[in-house]
Amino acid sequence: MDGDVRINPYLAGNFAPVRSEDDFDLKVVGEIPKGLRGTLYRTGPNPQFEPRDPNYHWFTGDGMIHAFAVEDGKVTYRNRYVRTPKFELEREHGRSLFAGFNPMASDPIAMGKDGGVANTNIVSHAGRLLALEEGHMPFEMEPKTLNSLGYVEAYRGRVTAHPKLDPKTGEMVWFGYSVGETPLNATLSYGVTDKTGNVVRRSNFEAPYSAMLHDFMVTENYVLFPVMPLTGSLERAMKGLPAYAWEPEKAAYVGVMRRDADVSTIRWFHTGACYVFHPMNAYEVDGKIVADVFRYDSAPLFPLADGSRGAKSAARLARWTFDLSGASDAIREEAIDDLDGEFPRFDERLAGGAYRHGWFAGDTTRSGSVKLNAIAHIDLTTGKRSVYELNGGDLTSEPVFTPASDNASEGEGWLTAVIWRAAENRSDFAVFDAQNVAAGPIALAEVPRRVPFGFHGNWVAG
Repeated sequence: MDGDVRINPYLAGNFAPVRSEDDFDLKVVGEIPKGLRGTLYRTGPNPQFEPRDPNYHWFTGDGMIHAFAVEDGKVTYRNRYVRTPKFELEREHGRSLFAGFNPMASDPIAMGKDGGVANTNIVSHAGRLLALEEGHMPFEMEPKTLNSLGYVEAYRGRVTAHPKLDPKTGEMVWFGYSVGETPLNATLSYGVTDKTGNVVRRSNFEAPYSAMLHDFMVTENYVLFPVMPLTGSLERAMKGLPAYAWEPEKAAYVGVMRRDADVSTIRWFHTGACYVFHPMNAYEVDGKIVADVFRYDSAPLFPLADGSRGAKSAARLARWTFDLSGASDAIREEAIDDLDGEFPRFDERLAGGAYRHGWFAGDTTRSGSVKLNAIAHIDLTTGKRSVYELNGGDLTSEPVFTPASDNASEGEGWLTAVIWRAAENRSDFAVFDAQNVAAGPIALAEVPRRVPFGFHGNWVAG
């Protein structure tokens, strides 16, 4: 109709970029716990220029790090862009050059150049703060200043945005997908970085088909690679169709391998078409592997292979069981909880082992979107769930757990999250008692402007 201007949803509201780089001392309401000392690092997409592609996808914006530093009950905020080669090239030319998932729309200046955005996760390992995005090597940031230090070349190629830190060995276990010479291929890598930061393994193998593997699972002895039908196709992309698309006619597979074995030993388990962006945790018990995952019936945020819009789909917490001693390669699945949600976290001192407590961002409105209005705690032993629900259109980021001390019991500590206050169009850094989420925040630190919606964050103890 006349005057109807379609606004890209990933450039509107709190998805819209904030392009200033700021330093703020935040006003604290309530009392920050005395034992909470350190920094919550968060990251997300924040395009420095208006995107070239009219179908700009949220996953492709320039990375920006947001740091909330907590010490002696005070909170400071700092944000800085990740100055990747893409960022610097576009800054030099004063405009957007890369077109994200639509390479045919990129400026000729960008052809053959590095388009990495480092916008998905921020992880500390072996004294390095690493900004991660699954299409490129880790990009190192200076922890205090957030100055950009550059790619860590020892990784020699793509690395997941979701490596797993082994609390017993200090290793960082990771993978990469589409790592072959041609784009959108079916080659995966399995990698290990030792506790000192040295990359000690990178082994390639073939998946059943090319797919977007956002995350994976690691137990004490095994690693699991989920290959699900959010497929990648260079042929499709060259025809102007989606580079990544949902193809529900394909089965979903999970490759299971011992961490110390050769990649030729991978055993592929299977289930019906579904998608998982994020697992909560996985562990071994009685000859089986148990993995708790947020499962979608179909991949959200992506179209079908013909370019038509995919169905809305929400994720719910489910349990997958892999019987390593049995003859069947089918994955047994059971529901754990019925609240729509995403961004699961747990007490990562128990990573890869049996655990009881989990947290996630929930959607009590059942909107089928990534707009999450609640924080939930689930006791996996009793099945009891408690929820803190936001009002007035306020929305939360991923909640991040930090223990009260190194020797605190499982789940004893705090959750930190960033909450967007819709009516005021600004954000709060929020602290919750992790065992009493439903009571609401015990402290807030008020940011004088908004922090755009992002993906992931991690707490680094001070």
